[in-house]
Amino acid sequence: MPPRHRELHHSGDIGWLRAAVLGANDGLISTASLVVGVASAGAPRNAVLVSAIAGLVAGALSMAAGEYVSVASQADTQRADLDLERRELAFNEPAERAELAAIYVARGLTPALADQVSQQLMAQDALGAHARDELGMSATTNARPLQAALASAVAFAAGAGFPVLLSAVTPLDLLTKVIMGSAMLLLALLGGLAARTGGAPVLSGAVRVMFWGALAMAVTALVGSLFGARL
Repeated sequence: MPPRHRELHHSGDIGWLRAAVLGANDGLISTASLVVGVASAGAPRNAVLVSAIAGLVAGALSMAAGEYVSVASQADTQRADLDLERRELAFNEPAERAELAAIYVARGLTPALADQVSQQLMAQDALGAHARDELGMSATTNARPLQAALASAVAFAAGAGFPVLLSAVTPLDLLTKVIMGSAMLLLALLGGLAARTGGAPVLSGAVRVMFWGALAMAVTALVGSLFGARL
């Protein structure tokens, strides 16, 4: 008996990984940028800290709401497609079998074999076969609004929590430098971790996230300095 061949794929991680990484990066970048901007304007510590906490709470709720609405819309579309496919199977199963066989022919099977495969698959689970091979739906791509919303909110809060903590304990004259430096290190870690988990090059993933984070903080620091100089 030949040994079992095991392959490690990452497509099953796409859903939760996207929400978690997006939330953590957004929380870190937006809150760190907010702190840097307010501190650069010369605001006192309590104003900086209140701004950071408000950014964390508002951002986490916004991420959760946005992710829920987006993924819920995707789920509605999937349900509508399945309902349509269910009706078509009920009213014209032979045409649906021929449609499925045509898909397999396009993928390289002979017409006779494609017809045989479509018949056997539809006998076992007609709707599942059409959902998978005609509509491209699977357990990996199924929309889960609540899961996505919760993951986004928690990830955002986790990312934003670090600059909030630093805002409370770092000397005010060093706050901007400490926030920017630590945020860049964390962004590199998050970008590299996300790339590694998804099977992508670690260095490019880290550099990509660091670039946009540095740009956001630099622009916000500039805006804060300009407004602070006018006060």
